[in-house]
This record gives sequence, C-alpha cells and structure tokens, in this order.
Amino acid sequence: MLEGLRAALAGRTERRAPSGEFVPSAVLILVYPSGGDHRVLLHRRSQHVVHHKGDIAFPGGVQEEGESLLETALRETHEEIGVDPADVEVLGRLDDTPTSANYLITPYVGTIPSPYEFRPNSEEVDALLEAPVSGLLERSNRRDDARLVDGELKRIPCFACDGQLVVGATAMILADLVELIQGSERGGPAN
Repeated sequence: MLEGLRAALAGRTERRAPSGEFVPSAVLILVYPSGGDHRVLLHRRSQHVVHHKGDIAFPGGVQEEGESLLETALRETHEEIGVDPADVEVLGRLDDTPTSANYLITPYVGTIPSPYEFRPNSEEVDALLEAPVSGLLERSNRRDDARLVDGELKRIPCFACDGQLVVGATAMILADLVELIQGSERGGPAN
C-alpha cells in the first residue's frame, strides 16, 4: 500500500491555497504497517492545550519563523508524540486546508519504521489512536455533516474511528487521504 500511496502522491499536483490572512500551519499524517494492516496515527488533544481541547487531530501546529512547513510538521510531531524526524520518510503532501479558525493547514504524508515506540507528551496528548486504513476505507465509518458556511450549505466529512468521531479540518484532510488511497488502489488518479 505504501508504494501505491507514494506513487499517487508523486503523480499529483497539490492545490496550494493563498495564505492571505490565514496562519500558516502544518500536520504530519503518519501511515505505517501494523498488525497485518496499515494504520494512520491520530491523537486526542489534552485538556491542557489552549485550542481544540479533546479534539481528534494529526500531530502538527503553527509554523515558526525561519522554518519550512515540512519542518513545522516534523517538529510538532516530535514535540507531541515523540517521533524523531530522522525516522520519518516523507512520501508527499496533500492539498492545503483552510479552517474556520483562520489556519491554513499544509498536510504532509509520511511513514515510519514499525513497530515504533511513540512517546506522547501528556501536556498536549490524552491518547493515541491508530486508525486501520481498512476501517477508514469502509463507507460505514464515514459520515457527512451538513453545515451552513457563509450562507451556503456544505457537506463536511466525518469519520468514526476507534469509538471516536473525527470532525473538522482533521476529517477533511483524512477524506483527502482516503480518496488518494482509493485512487491508488484502483490504479487511477485520485483527483
């Protein structure tokens, strides 16, 4: 699966949104083999963080001055869940995702050796969730939430994952990843 994902990421042109008034940020989507399947690593944010307490998210955060967005994703992943940046093989990136909280998230996709000893930072992370890719691909685990955004009705994806509901920007990014994986498994373009 990783080879198909790598090829799909290499063969696409990601959409980059103009930063404008958005705060540049980045996340790292870790996909790795585990237990006969591939997993996507998510975490539940702690109650100690300033924003998005208890939300299910990818490791990531706001870009610091002088660093690239990829460096942001790797730094935040190290700070939040203890993954050494040297252990990450970056496979590519997905489309930028603007949020209603004025962040512009650039998602990178990477893989790590497996098994891996994660070291979550308890100040930022309550729990790790290792979502099986096979479960994410099952239509029964996906929901669509209808919301009114700027006077327009929009369908926003949601995912049931390990007894949790993944919503918001994380779910939108996860939907892009799932679409890319499905396209790579069919042997065709995903976008």
